[in-house]
Amino acid sequence: MRNLPPPLTQALIWRRHFFVAAALLLLAGCGTPNGDFGEVRPTLVSDGMHDWVGPYATGSVPSKFELTDDERALRDLAYPLVDPPYDRQQWYSVAGEYGLYWPARGPAFDRTAYAKWLLSGDGPSPLARYSAKLEGVRHDVTTFLSPHERSPSVRYARLMDDVRNDMTQLPQFFETAGRVLDIDQKRQKSMALVSALSPTERKNAERRMRENAAIAALTREKLTQRAASYHYALERLVIATPSPQAVDIERAVNHLQALIARYRGPAPTWMREQNLATVH
Repeated sequence: MRNLPPPLTQALIWRRHFFVAAALLLLAGCGTPNGDFGEVRPTLVSDGMHDWVGPYATGSVPSKFELTDDERALRDLAYPLVDPPYDRQQWYSVAGEYGLYWPARGPAFDRTAYAKWLLSGDGPSPLARYSAKLEGVRHDVTTFLSPHERSPSVRYARLMDDVRNDMTQLPQFFETAGRVLDIDQKRQKSMALVSALSPTERKNAERRMRENAAIAALTREKLTQRAASYHYALERLVIATPSPQAVDIERAVNHLQALIARYRGPAPTWMREQNLATVH
């Protein structure tokens, strides 16, 4: 299945391609473009780099309304939870941050893909895979593991890191989603009271509300799938290379699944928790 974005202006497409092509040339020989938790280096960050997440979630033309601070934060926080964890920390991953390739979407979810990557590392080279993604081609397995990552203890550690990263970032995303969805409920009600509301204004408001709701729903779906992938990968590790580390990872995966279930409610009723923004 081809994984192409909805229509964007030619100027935006070429600007993104130019920026990321230049960045990839610089980064190919100097490690990954990301820091802790897969965050992009500050020198490569721009305010609207994840604006494409909205139309990606809906599969339709984006709203022309300007994003609020919370709406932009929602997109920034959603991307690392939607993009596969094995796509983070790669020299080409800045291309994904800017929407030059999109996380695969389709009717079938392959919960074995993460385990295949973690256990074998079989698959195309990063450069070949990046080129394929630009063409909209989907691959099940992503990138080679380096020799030291083939060690069982390192595989367990990598799995634990991915689970913990999701648990750390998940609360902040849903807190932001709660504020956005709450204000959208107020926006929906206020539209009936706005004088001389034009069809264009109504259309753009409705598109933005659909985008925000779709981002929240898509992120919940991807997190649920990731938790299933982590559990499947852990089972494969235990069968292939048993280790006491498995007990702690199983607890972490169960905790992740409990967190996802907690934030599954239809209304934004959750309380603010400790997260990356509040830890000092």
